[in-house]
This record gives sequence, C-alpha cells and structure tokens, in this order.
Amino acid sequence: MSDQSSTLPPFRRALTAFTQWVDSDYCPEGAEKLRAEPDRVDWMRVMPFVFLHAGCLGVIWVGASPFAVWTAVALYFLRMFAVTGIHHRYFSHKTYSTSRFGQFLLALFAGTTVQRGSLWWAYHHRHHHLHSDDPEDAHSPHVHGFWWSHIGWITSRRNFPTDYTKIKDLAKFPELVWLNRFDLVVPILFAAALFGFGALLESYAPGLGTNGWQLLVWGFFISTTVLFHGTGCINSMAHLMGRRRYQTGDDSRNSAILAFITLGEGWHNNHHRYQSSTRNGFYWWEIDPTYYGLKLLARTGFIWGLKPVPQSVLDEGARADHQASVEAARQAALLHPEISHSSLKRVVPAAAAMAVATAAAAQATLPKQADDPAIHKDVTELAHELNAPKPPVI
Repeated sequence: MSDQSSTLPPFRRALTAFTQWVDSDYCPEGAEKLRAEPDRVDWMRVMPFVFLHAGCLGVIWVGASPFAVWTAVALYFLRMFAVTGIHHRYFSHKTYSTSRFGQFLLALFAGTTVQRGSLWWAYHHRHHHLHSDDPEDAHSPHVHGFWWSHIGWITSRRNFPTDYTKIKDLAKFPELVWLNRFDLVVPILFAAALFGFGALLESYAPGLGTNGWQLLVWGFFISTTVLFHGTGCINSMAHLMGRRRYQTGDDSRNSAILAFITLGEGWHNNHHRYQSSTRNGFYWWEIDPTYYGLKLLARTGFIWGLKPVPQSVLDEGARADHQASVEAARQAALLHPEISHSSLKRVVPAAAAMAVATAAAAQATLPKQADDPAIHKDVTELAHELNAPKPPVI
C-alpha cells in the first residue's frame, strides 16, 4: 500500500509530525488507513523518543551524586508500579475498582512513565492478549524478532493511533481521553518539577551535591529510559525465557528474573492463563510487589475489589507443577542410570519429593482432586521405583 504521507513535501510532513507530538489523535490520513500500513519506523514521529534516550548523555556534563542516583532508582520502581499496577492491572484488565476521580489520579501518575497515555497502553495490551504470538500481535518476538518486539514496534506509524472502539469502557470518560490525546503534558510537567526540585535543593540543601540539571538527567532521562527497557523486557523476553506452567495457546512464560525487574510482571504465563486476577504471582513463593502495593492501597479505601485467582486455576497449576516434578525425576533416572548404583539414587528423588511437599504445604487449603491417580502419584514413589532391585539380565 502506498504511503500518502511520504508523498507530502518535507515541510508538511514535519508539521504533521510536530502536531502529532502535541496531539496524539491528530491523524489527517485517517487512523484506519494508518493501521493498515506495513510496519516501518517513522523517524519524524519518534523524535521525542530519540530525545529521551539522547538525554541520558547529559550525565557527561552534570555528573552524579548519591542523591541523584538514588532518586533515579526510586523513581524507576515507583513508576514501574505505575506501569504494572495502573497501565496494566487497572486500565488494561480492570482487576480492581476505584472512583472516577481515583482513576483520573491513577492516569496522571501513570503519565509520568512516558509510555503514552493509559488508553493507548490498554488498547495495545488488550490487542496483544487477543492475538498473542499470532501474526497480528504487534510485539511478538516469535513473529517479529527480538528487537522489534522490544523497541521497534513502538516506533511504527501503524501503532501510533489509539483505537477507542476497542476500549469503550475507558473512552467514555473525556478526562481520560484528554490525557491520552495530549500525552506529553504530564511528562513535561514531571520533568519541570524534577528540575525545580533540584534547583531548590541546590539552594537550600547544598550538602546533597545536586542541582536542577542533574536531577533532570538522572530522575527523568536516565530513570525513564531504563524504565522503558525494563517494561519492554516483558514484550521481548517473557515469551522466550522461563518455564511454562499453563498451556495457554501462546508461548508466555514465568521468569523470576523478569518478575524482579518488573515488580511481578515476570509471572507472565500465569497472567496469560487468567488475566483478570489482581496478582500475577499466583502462589506465595512467586514474589509480586505490585500486588502487595495494591493491597496496601486497598487498605486506604482508594481502591477496592481486588480480584483473586480462581481456585480451579490454582488447582490446575498445582497439578501441573506436580507432574513437572515427577517428569523431571523420571528424566533424571533415564539420563543418568548410574545414579541407581550410587547413594545419589536416594538424594535426588528425595529432594524432588521435598520440593513437591513444600508446594503442597503452601496449598494446604486446596481441595483434593478426583482426577486420574497418575496425576497425584507422589515423587517418593519414584524413589522406591529407582531403589527397587532390577531383574537379572538373562
């Protein structure tokens, strides 16, 4: 399909791009036509994104101070909570409730992440779940490759417009549409506030060794850029690394490493199995700081109605983990038959049995299942099978 914008004079194209920097909904050629284009980078349109990364180089001139560095770290985790707890678990999936004014405040806070508006974020994420790892998935690493899924997709013209018809539950609030349409307003105010705060500290707390420009570079440019790539890891890596507990029809995976980087979003296979739960770490040993933060927020009454994981989904996961432990013990015995002639033949299955017992203890409230007995065969039985004398070879 021909690109009408590429035939415009350079001045017109630059003017259109500048207008879109300010008004994300400005689309003279029509949003549907834009979404039908093939993927390609629009360098004019993504200059603010390039500017964000280039701003990190400012550290060469402003230097560093412990206060500025720790401010950047704190703002990374605070705003990662905004990405995971607000953009994702509220606007994308409505896993809890709040008031209309409450959701406006949430959208304001989420705007400081500089990841477009909450409605744009929710539209693309819901589209991802509908077409996960299919050709229509905008950021599947299996379809488009690692780098496109990590960073390229957000630079493509076809992914700029927000399809409000796909998020009618959110588009009915004009204040949310305004924040989504003018999505640079909050980041600019946030950056200005950091600069002003640093300038005040330079005057009234010189012992901290910081200033306005330094806090702008560390607290805004560096922290925000790292935040973007931390978030992008879920698109690019959570379908490539980790283990699969649930058969979900895509290649989503659970990763403790990604869960640490993204405050719990790394339990991605869990999330793809049941998207409506407020928590992504379904079991107590799956650390989910976003969920803990939302629970604390619920105690204030600001949010409520946190949605739990259904018992049937927990049971399904417990059975899958049990079967995986049994299969791991069997594979170990097949791949290393010499274990049967060593004291390790008792240690390996016993360790597996302890792991299963720990998981079972954590799920002590789960009702017992009446499924096939083979599913519930304890790993300790494998120990007896491995220890059992083999018939003599004739």
